[in-house]
Amino acid sequence: MDQFESFFSEIYGDRWGFLKEALLAPAQKQERDCFSGHAAYVMDGASIRAAQALQVKSGESVLDLCAAPGGKTLILLEALQGKGSLVANELSSARRRRLDEVLRTHVPEEFQRLVRITGFDGNQFGLKKKNEFDKVLLDAPCSSERHWLEEDAEMKEWKPSRTRQLAPRQYSLLCSALLTVKAGGKIIYSTCSISPLENDGVIQRLLERKSDEVMLDPAVDDLLDLERTESGFQIFPDRASGAGPIYLSRLVKI
Repeated sequence: MDQFESFFSEIYGDRWGFLKEALLAPAQKQERDCFSGHAAYVMDGASIRAAQALQVKSGESVLDLCAAPGGKTLILLEALQGKGSLVANELSSARRRRLDEVLRTHVPEEFQRLVRITGFDGNQFGLKKKNEFDKVLLDAPCSSERHWLEEDAEMKEWKPSRTRQLAPRQYSLLCSALLTVKAGGKIIYSTCSISPLENDGVIQRLLERKSDEVMLDPAVDDLLDLERTESGFQIFPDRASGAGPIYLSRLVKI
């Protein structure tokens, strides 16, 4: 806990006490009616915004690269309005079963034909499906500090090296997402981490190394009510009535 406190106090300064208190409080949840009341799904309001930020339109080809448990997948599928296609990818077989259950429970039969569940390694997906999708959501595996704060036993194992080791894996997944999207297509990169190493740090690394292939989306009017960061936006519970934490950045493939 001392390492955790020291690490995030240095990053957030005077804000850290308020942010930590908000992270320890119950998360804000919203009940969404899926497909005009077919079934309800409860999820964090900040996660809803992250999925909506991809701006999926009817008829598009969409990839949810790390899809489980499936709440964001439902939002993407609804946005297709019965036309187009959605690939929901999840490497873990256990999480893939949970994803399948969520989709079968919450998606009407006439819309289930639009979605296909796959189990590829997300890091390799871009090599198999180059330039195939109009839109890609990468909700990357992350440190999820809110969860760590809830688990005293796990907190004893926390070290700064955890977030430093995750960032390269997230970058690899983002590179894979970039390969899969068509020119002119968009990517949402999101995490539920509060570590800048896993958020802006990953985006900045991509922009520096692949400046001829990708850029930040200049059209962000739909996101201007969110807290701005250097390379994206964040919804943190201390300033968003308990919602989050969620970081997101929207990218366009050149």
